[in-house]
Amino acid sequence: MAVDTLGLLLTIVVHAADWQDQDGAEWVMEKLGEQYKRIKVVFGDLACGRGDLPEWVMETFGWILQTVLRPVGAQSFVVLPKRWIVERTFAWLPRHRRHSKDYEKTAASSEAITYIAMISLMSKRLAKANY
Repeated sequence: MAVDTLGLLLTIVVHAADWQDQDGAEWVMEKLGEQYKRIKVVFGDLACGRGDLPEWVMETFGWILQTVLRPVGAQSFVVLPKRWIVERTFAWLPRHRRHSKDYEKTAASSEAITYIAMISLMSKRLAKANY
């Protein structure tokens, strides 16, 4: 899932549960690259900083992939800057009834239902911001 700094959905890729996040990250980046041409910096968790993904993102799209790390010496839960935005968006999704259970049988239908849920959430949040 990729969101903007407000937590509004940009794109999502649903894949099998046995895939690691860093394996699906290239798909997310490719979808972002097709849809959004003005991105400069992409923030990711530690999984996105592993391997050659940061170099691939820079070479392919010209974006900086910045890894959000835990503060040195942190021993308990710490809210990570930028990372909490994605987690908050994940927390919004179960409010949509269809996401309360895993009803979807295919990745494509799960992606579609997520877009539908986020359209509802985003339109409410954007309408609130204009008042």
